[in-house]
Amino acid sequence: MDISTDVVKVLRDKTGVSIMQCKKALEEAEGDMDKAEVILRKRSGAAADKKADRELGAGTIGSYVHNGEIGAMVVLSCETDFVARNEEFPALAREIAMQVAATNPTYATEEGIAPEARAAAEAVFKKEVVDKPAEMQEKILEGKMKSYFSDQVLLEQPYIKDESKTIRDLLTEASQKFGERIAVSRFARFSTRN
Repeated sequence: MDISTDVVKVLRDKTGVSIMQCKKALEEAEGDMDKAEVILRKRSGAAADKKADRELGAGTIGSYVHNGEIGAMVVLSCETDFVARNEEFPALAREIAMQVAATNPTYATEEGIAPEARAAAEAVFKKEVVDKPAEMQEKILEGKMKSYFSDQVLLEQPYIKDESKTIRDLLTEASQKFGERIAVSRFARFSTRN
């Protein structure tokens, strides 16, 4: 299938992935832009997994303040100063700080959830599913846990500017674009309202 350069350019602008990778994804998806995006996301996930144990020695702090009442700071880490100094990297840190200010997550990753918090949530949800059929209880409990923690875990939250993506997807795309591992090391949210 012959893919026009205009279509490749649109996908590249949308994803930030190289022209050749965009063209290959479009060919594989037979010209379907949405399918090509999914293909690129899957590939970027595999690439991110390969980079998972690289050391993060550089980064930036992104901040966002909303009407002087709510603010957030995010430490976004990467492997090299070259990426940290790229003008798009601090912009990404600011976007994630905006997400933190808007959604007030408790944890950065699922691994960061304290075992006590997980056990407490599970105890509450077990009481809610006790009257359901036994074979359904485990699936319902699993769904409730996933839903509850997706709201509280930053990387699992839907991105406020595009709910078809999570913050994890945003970081994976950036990692693929910059060619190195990127992670949220820390974050904090502040409010004048208690």
